[in-house]
Amino acid sequence: MPAAEVAVLRPEDAGLGLDLADGRRLVRCLRCDSWREVPRPDRPARPTLPPLAAIRLPRRGEALREAIVLRVIAIDRMVHVVLFGLLFAVALSFELHLGPLRDQARKILDALQTTAANSPAASQGFIARELTKLVNVHSGTLVILIVTSLVYCLLELIEAIGLWHERRWAEYLTAIATAGFLPFEIIELSRRVTVIRIAALVVNLLILGWLLYRKRLFGIAGGGKTLGHERLDPTVLLAAPPARSEPALDG
Repeated sequence: MPAAEVAVLRPEDAGLGLDLADGRRLVRCLRCDSWREVPRPDRPARPTLPPLAAIRLPRRGEALREAIVLRVIAIDRMVHVVLFGLLFAVALSFELHLGPLRDQARKILDALQTTAANSPAASQGFIARELTKLVNVHSGTLVILIVTSLVYCLLELIEAIGLWHERRWAEYLTAIATAGFLPFEIIELSRRVTVIRIAALVVNLLILGWLLYRKRLFGIAGGGKTLGHERLDPTVLLAAPPARSEPALDG
């Protein structure tokens, strides 16, 4: 609300704010177009308002909603960055310490096998199965996991940064990457149905659908040439004073 930060409101500023005879100041919120009562500043930022043409209007309506959705998707990508980053760190640490861990797992398995004669179920328990996997894990498998998690971590980070800054290339990159993940998500879901896997699939489908249609990617619904929002002209929008000398106040 720029009218709240100046020392004096002039008659030509009536579309942005009014200093009433009783000492009150009413100012206009440029985002929601509501009028509010504010105290006059003790230390004004400037003496008077700049010309209307020099005032920057914040985004409203559909343009604002699109920006919010893009940033929500960017936050979702950052969550993926954290998850892939953790997977990379764990896999790398595991690879660096695989030899000692495998030796320790063998010792524990040997101890379990020693007691198997008295308790056959011990060798078939959860701990025994997981230790067997650890003993049999291949270093090449870990290298693949390390490289894959690092690549996806960097990819999701690039997507998140680009989407946060509303770059067109980031919308395409996110759509392609999301579509590429879907077959793997469906395969995993066919193997085992969980709430998390279903939720992840639904979220990615919604993200992909919204990007393709709302952002007009790949020529859908007329393509990028039909994408855009009418630029608000402050000289037209803010020129008129309120309908009444004392506009209704919000809040």
